[in-house]
Amino acid sequence: MAAAAIARSYLFVPANRPERFAKANASGADAVILDLEDAVSDEDKCRARGMLEAYLADGGRGMVRINATQTEWFEDDVRLCRETGVTGIVLPKAESAADVALVARHLRPGVQVLPLIETARGMANVSEVAGAPGVDRLIFGTVDFRTELGIEGDDQELLFFRSMLVLASRVAGIAPPVDGVTVALSDAEALRNAAERGRRLGFGAKLCIHPAQVGEVNAAYRPTDAQLAWAARVVEQARSGPGAFQLDGEMIDAPVIARAVNLLERAGRAPA
Repeated sequence: MAAAAIARSYLFVPANRPERFAKANASGADAVILDLEDAVSDEDKCRARGMLEAYLADGGRGMVRINATQTEWFEDDVRLCRETGVTGIVLPKAESAADVALVARHLRPGVQVLPLIETARGMANVSEVAGAPGVDRLIFGTVDFRTELGIEGDDQELLFFRSMLVLASRVAGIAPPVDGVTVALSDAEALRNAAERGRRLGFGAKLCIHPAQVGEVNAAYRPTDAQLAWAARVVEQARSGPGAFQLDGEMIDAPVIARAVNLLERAGRAPA
């Protein structure tokens, strides 16, 4: 049986806009995040939760971004996430393993947490958060993080911090992290460049804030046909004999074979 491909795109949709849920689900995004946090005003939190509860009760499915553990809405949000149909929890302002545990203990078996690293304290404790039980993968909340630290720019200015998430994820043995949003909705080149930068740095996916962004993000994080063909040849030849070998003039050894396997796994074509 082929392995499931690792999600490349996560699309936010406000939980108080149920008329957008169907469009989000039809966008091609690998995961839809029904948002109770930033996309919903304080005055509308309870109404949004009620709309989301009705959607789930009617058979709807999706991930849920709840409000942070320190907020007045957290307890009601996390209780809602016991409902069938909730496929994962995005936890904002995650700063410790204890924050993750507060959420994880409420969830049904198999429902995992994606902590948002978007504060200075969360970044300082990123290895602790990544290694907490129940964590699926990390998400970089670049907009809030830049605001708190007074960082101007989303490129080289965040290189060190992006690499911290990639390293912490690898050490913890979890999936590669999810990069933050690109807020320029009408600039396809900026989105493409951001997605390709994230992939080169070791990220495995990206947040989207509009359905129009999904296709570009999926393309950037999808291995090309040529890469997959190369990876399949490497794995096939590795099966025929141990040790290093040459392929197309390139020396193939254990790290290169591991890279080939990783490419196939990202496409849901992990070798048996």
